[in-house]
Amino acid sequence: MEASAIDQQALQRGDRRALAKAITLVESSLEQHREQAQQLLESLLPATGNSIRVGISGVPGVGKSTFIETFGLYLIEQGKRVAVLAVDPSSPLAGGSILGDKTRMEQLSRREEAYIRPSPASGALGGVAQKTRETMLLCEAAGYDVILVETVGVGQSEYQVAGMVDFFMVLMLPGGGDELQGIKRGILELADALVINKADGDSVQLARKARQHYNSAMNLLRHTSFWTPQVMTCSALKNDNIDAIWGMIVDYYFQALKADAFASKRARQNRDWMRQLLNEMLLQKLASNPRIKALLPELEQRVEAGGTTAYAAARQLIALL
Repeated sequence: MEASAIDQQALQRGDRRALAKAITLVESSLEQHREQAQQLLESLLPATGNSIRVGISGVPGVGKSTFIETFGLYLIEQGKRVAVLAVDPSSPLAGGSILGDKTRMEQLSRREEAYIRPSPASGALGGVAQKTRETMLLCEAAGYDVILVETVGVGQSEYQVAGMVDFFMVLMLPGGGDELQGIKRGILELADALVINKADGDSVQLARKARQHYNSAMNLLRHTSFWTPQVMTCSALKNDNIDAIWGMIVDYYFQALKADAFASKRARQNRDWMRQLLNEMLLQKLASNPRIKALLPELEQRVEAGGTTAYAAARQLIALL
């Protein structure tokens, strides 16, 4: 498949087939496809950046798929076109990503205004995060107004997603706040909002109590930006308070624009991403250098045996580049 074989005009008109072909090209790990994908992305760049990018995280069992479906259907009712992407570094067989099975969002996946794309297998340069970032740009060029980037709430994936979205939301369960112990402090610092889902039936009181706990916890953290992270409750199952969550995101968007923080955040994300790729490319270049490959085992043995320092060995390897 070549970049020239992708109908760019059809893609920009929102043609799903053209978009799917472009994403398949971007996901390919073949070197020639990587080059073609970059050409395609470069030519589409002027048509990107017009969406609101929302990251959604949360531990398994928090009701993420129900929330994303209810939220996505609400956005479509507001006249939006919605793309749902996944960042899931774990195996889909291990039940990692909700998007491993589109049928969990059956109603949303049937809507013409929605586009749902599971995460590809990782392994190539940049891994899943690179594919998701580039897929996001393609969805923007295809005219999607809101991009929802979903991640399973474990490991490094939250940091990756927070580094590619405008607004990062963490879904919580309506326990009395005991699970605060289980939340990594770093995740709380990343979150623009905590949303307590499943606030329905017998859990309404529990959710209110949890909201107080989380509010207290968030207040202890120093947030230096223009935005004070919000704590909200909702029931995706009952479609309760979903409109207020979208209202909060829109409020964030306008406050960010007013504070000149929106464009600068995206610019910073792009710069950080370039640096991360540069590090990965350098490591790849090191690993594929035949002289380094030949010398590495011998130097590793010397370092293990205390015959040379780690610094001296690393410097010797770098000098071969």
